[in-house]
Amino acid sequence: MSIDRRVLGEVALSEAEYELIVRRLGREPTITEIGMFGSLWSEHCGYKHSKPLFKMFPARGRRVLAELGAENAGVVDIGDGLAVVMKIESHNHPSAIEPYQGAASGLGGVARDILTMGARPVVAIDSLRFGPLDNSHSRYLFSKAVAGFADYGNKLGVPTIAGESYFSRSYSTNPLVNAMCVGIVEVKKLVRARASGVGNLLMIVGAKTGRDGVHGASGLASKTFEAEPEPSTVVQASDPALEKILIEACLELADTDWIVGMQDLGAAGLTSSAVETAARAGNGVELDVLKVPRREAGMTPYEIMLSETQERMLVIVKKEYQGEVTNLFHRWGLRCDVIGKVTDDGLARVKEGEVVVAEAPVKILTDPPMYSYQVRKPAWLRRLQSLDLGNIPDLTPETAQSVFLELLASPNICGRGWVFRHSDQANQAGVVVPPGGDGGVLSIPGSNKGLSFTVDGNGRYCYLDPYIGGIIAVAEAARNLVCTGAKPLAVTDCLNLGKPESKDVYYQLKESIRGIGRACRKLNIQVISGNVSLYNEGKEGAIYPTPICGMLGLIENISQRCDMSFVDEGDQVFLLGGGFDNKGPGGSEYLELIHGLVQGRPYINLDLEKRVQTCCLKLIKQGVVSSAHDCSEGGLAITLAECCLCGGLGFKGERWQFEGRVDAALFGEVQSRIIVSVKPEKIKQLEAIASANHVPVTRLGTVGGKRFTIEGYIDLPLERIEPVWRESLEKMLG
Repeated sequence: MSIDRRVLGEVALSEAEYELIVRRLGREPTITEIGMFGSLWSEHCGYKHSKPLFKMFPARGRRVLAELGAENAGVVDIGDGLAVVMKIESHNHPSAIEPYQGAASGLGGVARDILTMGARPVVAIDSLRFGPLDNSHSRYLFSKAVAGFADYGNKLGVPTIAGESYFSRSYSTNPLVNAMCVGIVEVKKLVRARASGVGNLLMIVGAKTGRDGVHGASGLASKTFEAEPEPSTVVQASDPALEKILIEACLELADTDWIVGMQDLGAAGLTSSAVETAARAGNGVELDVLKVPRREAGMTPYEIMLSETQERMLVIVKKEYQGEVTNLFHRWGLRCDVIGKVTDDGLARVKEGEVVVAEAPVKILTDPPMYSYQVRKPAWLRRLQSLDLGNIPDLTPETAQSVFLELLASPNICGRGWVFRHSDQANQAGVVVPPGGDGGVLSIPGSNKGLSFTVDGNGRYCYLDPYIGGIIAVAEAARNLVCTGAKPLAVTDCLNLGKPESKDVYYQLKESIRGIGRACRKLNIQVISGNVSLYNEGKEGAIYPTPICGMLGLIENISQRCDMSFVDEGDQVFLLGGGFDNKGPGGSEYLELIHGLVQGRPYINLDLEKRVQTCCLKLIKQGVVSSAHDCSEGGLAITLAECCLCGGLGFKGERWQFEGRVDAALFGEVQSRIIVSVKPEKIKQLEAIASANHVPVTRLGTVGGKRFTIEGYIDLPLERIEPVWRESLEKMLG
């Protein structure tokens, strides 16, 4: 092998992969070809370790309009001639280096994924993981990422409708910034990302190409943080004002018949956009890098092909409409240039003037080797799952109240108002349930339907049991949507894990995918799009395996939506589902916060989960319940407090009858539970519907007053607990 190992290291190709390229080409590749192979065979683009596992996902359904992986985003038919387009993407490593630009460009990139389908981006959702907030660097990273995400969305006019943020030492060196965007489009106006029609033109539109982001997909996203690259060369700068214009111009173009496809220039830039559109159409492409507008002098073909400069689109234009398309973009003040054409030879040919600098079959470029390993459950995980409660003192009436307040103030539980206030309220038109509840709800213009969105994933659960953690990620997201009155339809997932060559990490990857697939099949939810982000490791090792599920739900009648707030004095409060936790508080926020332990094993009964969700939806649609709220982090006491604080009404819980430990009953995180409030005259209806669906019902207490009481354990005025919950995050951030 004559290639310098350092060159391979820059593009994250192994020596064996390089030798495979040489065999397939029948020659040594050029430097530009090495860069193209490195990007397209990277984990970020080629999914070398994960694609073989995707067969465990249910991807087909009567509403699904695009095959998983066939387009830039997933598409779901919601009726009335409309479709929802959705996608989640990771921007983890860039955000660890320059958090503001990393988060901003993350949202910008996924918004363009939506745009490529001819859909208008309408809402954004973020999923954030950072180190503990007692660390100044973690505070800096988190606050800047929140600002970058929100500022970009505000300037696009795209509100953040939902989101989540968690803090753990697992993410100290390698934070996670996952950006989700959703668009709406008429089904008949869907655009595909295909370079079809021999002789049709490749046109690049938007920003001039610079050196920013070179090696982003092949290098930054495919390596661990053992050594940090220079920020100026790997993190793309963003220009939301330009993206806003690009969106409007491309949507106008999508209304014509002048194009055959669109593709954003995201990971791997021009390389992925040109080659992948050709692959989808079974064609070849030829382009000239000298025709690509550049903002920096002396750029090589290698740099031009790998640049990840933001706010750029590749448009495949019918050759007879070049003038019309050019005039349209010029009218919007956008730079556009013809840089190549579609060919019929199946080759990706890159020229610099008359000199060919890269030429390789599209099929080879888009066919990386696939890796799978025989793995078994690690011995250390078996030890971690065993939890001896005999060494952990249970709570007493004297200690329960102080622990309750400590949990309310936990950064993983306290209110997220500080985060959501960054989103401009002027962009909230159509948002009928704002962020901060179980799911954000958006009304559909010209329809009585609504859409509900959430994003969920608990890295601690997946660390303790990746299979069960994957199941719970889906189940909790679905439960959240059900609590808003929505029927869950589809998932876009982002799989954030460490280095897949590690057998332990590969075990986590395989098992979490298996869990997601199992839950989706059980709940009849399709996986329609997603992203894999591997190599999330720092000097202290891999992050918690963190599969994130962004989910869409449909509300057929927006007037039948529901939220989490207690609304009327005298309403009776019931628990649907799993009852009091008598398995112990293993894997809970309580156990880690109070006792410093991440141990135990999460548990879920999917049959019960499905029945609870079906029951809750019926109760909401029939107008039986006044509120509904998913019981999750912090357990029963925290969930009840959230219902009180969001509605401004107190709760009086009589002495609960339960077996087992007090800490498990109050703060255990048993799954498949929903808290509902109901008028006294509708209790019999609730009990009848629950019984018909074989769902256990437990009475918890009564809504009313200005105190939060669980008899024998907690008795506090709302005015005492409200600032603890609402203000803690802001105080931690200084």
